[in-house]
This record gives sequence, C-alpha cells and structure tokens, in this order.
Amino acid sequence: MQSKAGNFKSAFAIVTALFFMWGFITVMNDVLINTFEGIFNLTAVQASLVQLSFFGAFFIISLLYMTVSSITGNDPINRIGYKSGMAVSLIICGLGCLGFYFAAEAHSYDLFLTALFILATGVTLLQICANPYVALLGDPDGASGRLNLSQGLNSLGTTLGPLVGVLLIFRVFSGGEATAESVGRTYMVYGGVFLLAALMIFIVNLPSFKNTEKIKPGLSVLKYRHLALGILAIFFYVGAEVSEGSWLVKLLQDPNVGNLPKEDANYFLSYYWGGLMIGRLMGTISLGRKRRLKKNLYMALTSLALFGFIYFITSIKKESGDFFMDFLQFRQVSLFMIFLLVNYIGFVLGGSKASRLLLVFSLAAIVLLMLVVFSHGQISFWSAVSLGLFNSIMWSNIFTLAIRDLGKYTSQGSSLLVMAIVGGAVIPRMQGYVIDNYGVQISYLVPVLSYVYLAFYGWKGYKPTKIISE
Repeated sequence: MQSKAGNFKSAFAIVTALFFMWGFITVMNDVLINTFEGIFNLTAVQASLVQLSFFGAFFIISLLYMTVSSITGNDPINRIGYKSGMAVSLIICGLGCLGFYFAAEAHSYDLFLTALFILATGVTLLQICANPYVALLGDPDGASGRLNLSQGLNSLGTTLGPLVGVLLIFRVFSGGEATAESVGRTYMVYGGVFLLAALMIFIVNLPSFKNTEKIKPGLSVLKYRHLALGILAIFFYVGAEVSEGSWLVKLLQDPNVGNLPKEDANYFLSYYWGGLMIGRLMGTISLGRKRRLKKNLYMALTSLALFGFIYFITSIKKESGDFFMDFLQFRQVSLFMIFLLVNYIGFVLGGSKASRLLLVFSLAAIVLLMLVVFSHGQISFWSAVSLGLFNSIMWSNIFTLAIRDLGKYTSQGSSLLVMAIVGGAVIPRMQGYVIDNYGVQISYLVPVLSYVYLAFYGWKGYKPTKIISE
C-alpha cells in the first residue's frame, strides 16, 4: 500500500492542515482544566476528568476499531479509504464541539465531559487515518521526516491554541472572567471550522489508498515485537507530555516556582507547546538528506526564528477592549534560550537516526524533571516550560519506528498505537493525585518513569523483530 510514485505535495499540505487542527483542539484541554476548576470549584483529581474523558475516548474507540478488524478480518479504513475516513472523523469532531454549547446552557460539567468525549472520538479516528496516511505519501525512508513536519504544524496548533482559547474564553465571549457560556461559544466557533474542513476533504482530490488485501482475524499484528513495545512507548510518551502540560499552569502559580496569576500562567503554555513545534521542525531537518553542515545551520536558524515567533505572539495582550504589546525582558527568557541551545546540541548528537534522537531526548527530559522538582524559582520554572523542546520528536519517531514493515497490518497497528494515547488520561490523573496530597512541584516526579521506558525503546526496543511466525 506504500506509494512509490507520484507527486503528493498538495495532498500532504492538506492533511498537514488537519494536524494543525487537532493540535489546536487538544491543547485546549489544558485551558479547560484550569477554567473548569474555577467555574465548577473542582479538586485537581476532579479537573483531571477533562483529560480522562478526552484521552479515554482514544482507548475506547481504538479498542472498538481493533475489535472489529480482528474479529472480521476487515480493516474499516482499508475498505473505505483514508480520504473518506478523515472526512467522517472531522464531522464527528464538529458535532462534539457543538455539544459544548448545550453543556454551557445546562451549566453541567458532566455534559461538557460528554461533549469532550464525542470530540475526542473524532480526533481518535482522525489520528488512525492521518498518521499512516502521511507515512504512505512517499518513500518509506522519509516517513519520519514527513511525520515530523506534519507534527510541526500540529505543534503550531498547540502553540496558538492556548493564546486563542484564553482570548476567546476570557475576553471576547466574557467580560474578563471565564464562564460556562464563554466556553460554549468558543467551541461553537471551533465546531464550525471542523465541519468546513470535512466539506473540504470531501471536495478536494486526494489519493484514497484503499487496501483490499484481507488481514487475518485475531491479533496477528502483535507478532511484531517493535510494534508491541511501541504501543507502550506511545502510552508513556503521551501520558508524560499531556501530564506536564496539564499541570503546568498550576505549577507556575506555585509561590516556589513562578507565583503567577492564572491568566498570565496560561500564556506560558505556548512556550511549552511551542517548544514541540521548534523541535519537530528541527527534527524534519535533522532526519532529511542534506549535508551535515547545512542541516546544522538550518536547524539553528529554525530554532531562533520560531523562538522569535513565540516570543512575539505571547506578547500580544488584550485589556479593556484594546490590544497592546507586553514583551518579556531578555533576562526573563535567557534560561529558555539556554535550553534551546541544549536542544540543538541534542539534535547534533542524535544525527539522522530516529532511535538515537529518542534516546538522547528522553535522557534530557529526565534531567529537566529533576530540575523542576529539586530547584526553585526561574530554574524550576523554565525547566518545566522547556520540556516541550525534548518531547518534540518523540511521537513521530516512535510512531514511524513502530509501524515500520507492518504492510497490510499498518492501519491495525496504527489503531493500537492511537489506543495507547490513553496514557494521556492515566498519567495526568496519577499526577493529580500527587498534587492533591503532596503538592504540585513534587508531582513532576511522576513522568520520570515514562522517559526511562522511552530511553529503552530508543536504545533497543525499536528494533524490528517478529515474536512469532506467520
């Protein structure tokens, strides 16, 4: 089913736009957690139900998908094609967003969680379709680079999401204080965008990549050891990334770390998620075929340019109906720039090998987490914010390493990997428990185990090996 010829640039550009959209809507959960906490007077564990509802859908829907394909031997996406699958997924996303309006009218946290589950159902199916679709659009050896580029646009969505979300919820649709109604109206806008995107996918000419080859009923796909271990890697990676982002605002409000008001702390989510954008676009360059000297130069320029972009957009503020610029002083962002340099060195050390980059970045993330927990003030603050830089290439590299050489089992393997995104529901809840009982700063020890496993996967676990024969 891998494409061998043809120019898929336009198809790649369109699908990459979808990566932006689900990045944007996923990171909104971090804004919702802190917003609902105030609206409904929630504990950290209760607020973590936002991530449980969203990422729990990934597990349930992917499990249903896997069950259907394993029992019948017919992979649904193989039958209807990736194009139709993406369009249907976007419609479900739109309906989930529109459900927020009715939840706001009822002023019901439970209905908000239900609407979030429907939205996440659409995002789940979209991920099952879009990730392997990007891998199929060209040479298999370039799959990690293409997925890193798509994930870079995903990270642009996660960078802009908190800024737009805070602006709409706190300013445009309310008088400065978040309300259930301002959340509902914000998601009405998002719902309309998703439905327009579905219409676009139906209209434009995209390769479908149907596969009529019948797969064996059962769990034959798990004979691939690198996939089985990759499922766990996705679980731990997504769990760590989501957990760190979910509680970042609370950490930055802590007097021992940042002592910021909630609305100001939300702006630094864009540095965290923007770090993923920086790293993913650098990863695209790192895994490309340019000469080493050119790669290193382009990576340095990319890092600096994107830092400038994040620095600029996070300086745009709105008060009393007027927009104004409020730039951070150089000394306030100097530590982030040091971590940018460390990130660059990590790419140089990792070279063009996806597994080595995964190992290097996992070890760097462990060091940062130790600094978050056992230091204070600006060091703890920027170590937490900079974790995004080192999370950046993990999804793309794990995903492409895990589905390599799966052939007719690619969509089924993809559904299992997407199912493992449930880590984003489990680990934030574990960290929420530690926050309620021991404090937010010490809770950043929870994701350390994730990176220990990811370092193992980048070291040895990724190697393609079949556990059993056909």
